[in-house]
Amino acid sequence: MPELPEVETIVRDLRPQLTGRVVLNAFAALPGVLRHPDPSSFGERLRGRALARVGRQGKFIMIDLAGPGEPPPEQPGPEDELLVVHLGMTGRLGLADPEAELPPHTHLRLLLSSGAELRMQDYRRFGRVLLGRRAELLTAGALPPLGPEPFGGMLTYPMFSATLRRSRRAVKALLLDQAAIAGLGNIYCDEACFRAGVRPTAIAARLGPERRRRLYDAIHAALASAVDLRGTTFDDYRDAQGEKGRNQEVLLVYGRAGRPCVTCGGRLDRTVIAGRTTVFCRRCQR
Repeated sequence: MPELPEVETIVRDLRPQLTGRVVLNAFAALPGVLRHPDPSSFGERLRGRALARVGRQGKFIMIDLAGPGEPPPEQPGPEDELLVVHLGMTGRLGLADPEAELPPHTHLRLLLSSGAELRMQDYRRFGRVLLGRRAELLTAGALPPLGPEPFGGMLTYPMFSATLRRSRRAVKALLLDQAAIAGLGNIYCDEACFRAGVRPTAIAARLGPERRRRLYDAIHAALASAVDLRGTTFDDYRDAQGEKGRNQEVLLVYGRAGRPCVTCGGRLDRTVIAGRTTVFCRRCQR
């Protein structure tokens, strides 16, 4: 599943090509990934709107909408409408010529004033497309509550430390909770815990100040490195140009169960935390 670095890469790719463009026509397949609003009103609500700001929160692509020619507000307010895209496990988002052949499982098409068409494909249909005000989407249950994210300064160390000290869950289970900390998934939880020397099964509240600080710094380092390498591709993830990321070439533990630890040479172990396969080193992580 695309996590924060993969979604950030796509947002950076698309931002200069989408910002300020007006939606001339909109199509969402049914059945497909449109979760809100009712499909009959989707196109009507979106046509003629400008894509004012292209951003991200956690694993969600957030596009602020405005009227044609209207400047975006300095800070999005609760009454401002959003176009929200979550890529699920296999979703891809990119621009295409409207005359280009339509790939299978294309669930979203937006014809833009630039002449390009924004398309979303998702053959497993775990992704979702939402349109509406933030409060509307939260009330409808279409958008889950999202905590602060560990990228761009939103999640400060005091906030992170307090979150850990309040939790009796395993560290990885807490990091996977999008309502607590948004954007992390299986890959970067394993990588951050290894970088910090923290065992993912450790109880969050039992981590001392030194280990909390190491984990906070390790999360930032793992995410920043992955963004620089344009994300991690094992199977389906592609950036907005359809290219693979390169972070899979430098992963330290994720996907390496049974292989030697890059630090001590010991065999990497595997367990399951919060339903997710987890890889760690018993010697290097405490």
